[in-house]
Amino acid sequence: MLSQSPLSLDQCVEVLKAAGEPTRLRLIALLNQGDLTVSEMTEVLGQSQPRISRHLKLLGEAGLVERYQEGAWAYFRLARDGLRARLTDEALAAASPSDPHLARDAERLKTVKQARASRAEAYFAANAASWNDLRRLHVSDERVEAEILKLIGRTPFDGLLDLGTGTGRMLELLADRYRRAIGIDSSRDMLAIARAQLDEAGITHASVRQGDIFNLPLDRESFDVVTIHQVLHFLHDPLPAITEAARMLRPGGRVIIVDFAPHHHEELRLDHAHARLGFSQAQVGEWLEQCGLEVDQIIDLPSETGADNASDALTVSLWLARDPRLLIAGDDTSQNTGTA
Repeated sequence: MLSQSPLSLDQCVEVLKAAGEPTRLRLIALLNQGDLTVSEMTEVLGQSQPRISRHLKLLGEAGLVERYQEGAWAYFRLARDGLRARLTDEALAAASPSDPHLARDAERLKTVKQARASRAEAYFAANAASWNDLRRLHVSDERVEAEILKLIGRTPFDGLLDLGTGTGRMLELLADRYRRAIGIDSSRDMLAIARAQLDEAGITHASVRQGDIFNLPLDRESFDVVTIHQVLHFLHDPLPAITEAARMLRPGGRVIIVDFAPHHHEELRLDHAHARLGFSQAQVGEWLEQCGLEVDQIIDLPSETGADNASDALTVSLWLARDPRLLIAGDDTSQNTGTA
């Protein structure tokens, strides 16, 4: 967690100087609407890529913007935590959205995001048939999501991490519960869909990035909730992924795993790249305990209609586990990881 220690006079001046230039303030306003590449920002502002890069470098040095790599692409996002971020929040709040420059940037940004959405829709359309075949075998997404919301509860919390985020559905589903969220996935195609979905939903307090869920590019003990939704069956050895998820939890934080119960659909190995044909309650429970977590609840959701043959239907299981460590009184009174 970032320190909330007051900034020195020099640090305040550094932040104000970094934000106090028209192009840089416009960049801050753009990144406030979601993560962007240099080329996307260049397209919106109509300035050269080297010039945009120089401005981003200054914003990064002032701690206002963060850079991360996704394959050959570099993405930038606005820093959301700490007093430096609060200063830029105040500047954005004071700026009129009807300002000609900001209004024009917002319109151009819509065009960029529409292009993203078109690319994502094309990929989704090309793969939707196989995904729909699988959905027919198991309980409805609506029922699973309703159960996830029950397990999470209504109490707001600070940080969500979604491992193997795919289309970013968990980031959408829980958007009114968390203050900030990160989704990790190894597929750039899926991340393109996730970004388009977040754009469409108007969710700006979540971002996605490419990464290895076995070796996360994140600070340990940074999240209150970690979700692993329909991911483990793609892994030959799920334990290291659960271990990494546990490492991300703050004391008292929770992990929610959603996956299939044991089944015999061998065709899923070939048609959907499943490495494991489901997991027993005991197996996942044992893995969670090996990672130092305590299992709170395990829920099985059998398919309502299932496949043509009821014995072919897939059961979806949910595991809720908690980090048993307690926050030291007064150490972080702003965080609340309990359920309502």
